[in-house]
Amino acid sequence: MIVPLRSAAAGTCGGKAGALGALLRAGLPVPDGFVVSFAAYRAAVRDLGLERFAGEPGRLDAVRRAIEAVEVPATLADALGRALGELGDPPVAVRSSAAHEDTGRTSAAGQHDSFLAVRGAGAVTDAVRACWASLFTSRAVDYRDASGGPSSGDLVMAVLVQRHLDAEVSGIMFTPADPHGAIRIEASWGLGPSVVGGTVTPDAYRVTGDGAVTRTVACKRTRLDRQGGRLVMSDVPVRARDRPAIDDATAGLLAELGREIAAVRGGPQDVEWTIADGRPWILQARPVTATPPAWPSPADHASAYAPTLTGTPGSHGVVTGAARIIRGPRDFTHARPGDIIVCPFTDPAWTPLLRIAAGVVTETGGVLSHAAIVAREHGIPAVLGVPDATSRLHDDCTITLDGTTGTVTVAEA
Repeated sequence: MIVPLRSAAAGTCGGKAGALGALLRAGLPVPDGFVVSFAAYRAAVRDLGLERFAGEPGRLDAVRRAIEAVEVPATLADALGRALGELGDPPVAVRSSAAHEDTGRTSAAGQHDSFLAVRGAGAVTDAVRACWASLFTSRAVDYRDASGGPSSGDLVMAVLVQRHLDAEVSGIMFTPADPHGAIRIEASWGLGPSVVGGTVTPDAYRVTGDGAVTRTVACKRTRLDRQGGRLVMSDVPVRARDRPAIDDATAGLLAELGREIAAVRGGPQDVEWTIADGRPWILQARPVTATPPAWPSPADHASAYAPTLTGTPGSHGVVTGAARIIRGPRDFTHARPGDIIVCPFTDPAWTPLLRIAAGVVTETGGVLSHAAIVAREHGIPAVLGVPDATSRLHDDCTITLDGTTGTVTVAEA
């Protein structure tokens, strides 16, 4: 039921763990760990009769509570304790690796739960159960419905447990379909959830096949770090906000790693990376499910219409519609089908809104964040990192969103 990460395969441990296992076997820098396999999930929940909940969204809360309270078999609990001991019982990252996650067709980006800085067998066991239960959150169910994923009765979840790394810098990297094409990298201070979750607008780098680096440096106001057993969001010192998170040499090194990963995995990859103790590490590699818009040039932001707001092109397409300001979950009921959602940032709980929205505008975030990935998979335009969008726009104003060029144009009254 416990599989060393180096031995993990997608068929028994899910796409996320299987990919990292393949990279470890290829000698790439992946934090060591182990996987609680599909077999362990099936053994733990077999008596819950989950198949009877298929197609019953009203029972989701009951399903999650039942899984979170399930008694983990003693053999699995003992194996978890031994595996943690072999790692030295450090703080670990506990992450989902579902059967339908990180595939070439659906990423399920951010749809299941992950936990950082978890320590001790009891806390890890609780996090494993929470990962299992996250198969049945409303956001995960909505994502599967929209993407044609498996029904509730066919779901299965493995859980990846790896040594936690206290990151100096983290980010995302997309490798191109053309092995000689440009690689895109986003980077910010601290742990990766700030970048993947879109709560910060990261620096953006483009590394061409000949090693030339182009970069756009953002104002990175916050960072996430571990303090003991907690994750703490803090303000970045003013002097560091506009400083590049990585230099060109590091961008080139990451790009070389990206090309190696793409070669091992046999196609373009969406890679999460981090730098800890001065060394780059790979935390995730999954197939690119939808290609982002091209790297913008200054001319892309030119417009014959005014006023125009500009940001990062996040998902292709042009749409005109009513703006709907959504500052948080309490505003979700205000959204109507066909609205263009304007928000500070999105997190996985916002997935059902992206299913009914005509487009999305965020104040922070980058083209490689979860919000942008899910928007591309849903085929709706997105513009990320538009400063003060929720105050510069207002409910029901008519806007034209161009997700290919990164512009938001307000219709003249």
